[in-house]
Amino acid sequence: MSVERVRQFLAEHAPDINITVHEKPTATVQQAAEAFEVESGQIAKTLSCKVNEQVVLLVMAGTSRIDNKKFKQFFGVKARMLPTEEVAILTGYPPGGVCPFAALDGVSVYCDQSLNQYDEVIPAGGSANSGVKITPERLASITSATWIDVAC
Repeated sequence: MSVERVRQFLAEHAPDINITVHEKPTATVQQAAEAFEVESGQIAKTLSCKVNEQVVLLVMAGTSRIDNKKFKQFFGVKARMLPTEEVAILTGYPPGGVCPFAALDGVSVYCDQSLNQYDEVIPAGGSANSGVKITPERLASITSATWIDVAC
């Protein structure tokens, strides 16, 4: 169902882009990099955080980590990941399949500058075995993401 929501979103906003669904899991950066035969950094991991009472999706290069100081400087609070049991409820996607496409109302999307070191990145496609090949610029554009720098 989540993959179908992403398909509909892409059909409307980027009809030339498709979701690839693998038989093997792509839930982790390593699994996705192996399945798509790319380096780990090209996997655009989408972290789901809570900033005060708002859900935030932070898309960053697969090898990047949140720099807590930068995160707090930008958002005004310490980074706090959503508990696993709340991820699907608050993002609309299962853990391992969270992506920035078709974000639920009230969910803000941010793209970290770490994505810009790659010509093409691969965020999840709504499930723990899917992905979407896309340029970082287009990813940010079609998801109305705000560019930030919170990675180390």
